Amino acid sequence: MSSRIFQSVVLQMKDSTERAIGVIDSEGTVVACNELSCIGEHWPVAVDTVNRGEGDPVCFEGRTFKALAGWGSQFDYAVFAKGEDAEAHMVCSMAAVALNGAKTYYEEKHDKATFVKNIISDNILLGDIYVRAKELHFVSETPRAVFLIRQIESVDPALIDVIHTMFPDKQVDFVLSISETDVALIKQLNEGTETRDLFKIAKQIEEKIEEELHLRVVIGIGTIVGHIRELARAYKEAGIAIDVGRVFDTEKSIINYENLGIGRLIYQLPTTLCEMFLQEVFKKNPIDALDQETLFTINKFFENNLNVSETARKLFVHRNTLVYRLEKIKKLTGLDLREFDDAITFKVALMVKKYLISRGIDN
Repeated sequence: MSSRIFQSVVLQMKDSTERAIGVIDSEGTVVACNELSCIGEHWPVAVDTVNRGEGDPVCFEGRTFKALAGWGSQFDYAVFAKGEDAEAHMVCSMAAVALNGAKTYYEEKHDKATFVKNIISDNILLGDIYVRAKELHFVSETPRAVFLIRQIESVDPALIDVIHTMFPDKQVDFVLSISETDVALIKQLNEGTETRDLFKIAKQIEEKIEEELHLRVVIGIGTIVGHIRELARAYKEAGIAIDVGRVFDTEKSIINYENLGIGRLIYQLPTTLCEMFLQEVFKKNPIDALDQETLFTINKFFENNLNVSETARKLFVHRNTLVYRLEKIKKLTGLDLREFDDAITFKVALMVKKYLISRGIDN
């Protein structure tokens, strides 16, 4: 961010107030001020005070400070006005509005991270992508992947800072705050990077977050793309991976879009169609007629690729006992799980049922 932009704004405000107005950076250095002699002064103690304010005006050593809008839990820049009275608060707040506007305009014109955020949010036209990429000297054609990190159960604003420390090169990798719970990482990759390499990166992120913040997160991964115009699609895929994974792979914390399988298809079906499918499949008895032990047996049978002997061994039951259970399931549902087609139908039906429950439909 150019300090010249800030300096231009505070000098324009000099005609409106006699108060000293300026801007400090994240290290407490005065980078702009309408009293030129203050520029370059270092106020490191003010940094902690501003951070504790969490965006609200705070007073310190005869000045009122207010952090400017940023993407991390720690401020990048803060405006200050001389004095601790009500007028100082008002002047500081007004200056913050003007400087935030200038900061946003500058970032949209010159900041690569804002450019990338606009791409993944579909806030920029396709034709403008090429123009802006050229203006910013942004490498358009190189392998990249989108990781969407979502906090669950509890939220910590320091999440973005932790990820920034892992990927500090802001010209290559972009860490973006999406919402209170979500942070996106757009990672530039080496040629030949494969899906398993993306999983390793995601695992490192998950472990670092657990170590630093003791937070539980789920990470969605989009497909690898070769051009920046495809980043929006990859971002959507990462979000879909999380949403679908939360329905069909609840035990997984890292979900790759490429591995969603048939769950990705089911997730996009209308619920009315899903309900009709279940009614047609289970004409004899609804799926709810099966008890938990029977469902557990069915899932184990699927996990062992419809192998009766192996499933019986894993369940610690005699082979004939398992055969009896499968016959019982056949009588209840009309589906013989030892037949491949019937097994596929039943497997899909179980997934459809999970999907309906996730949508609040349980009948």
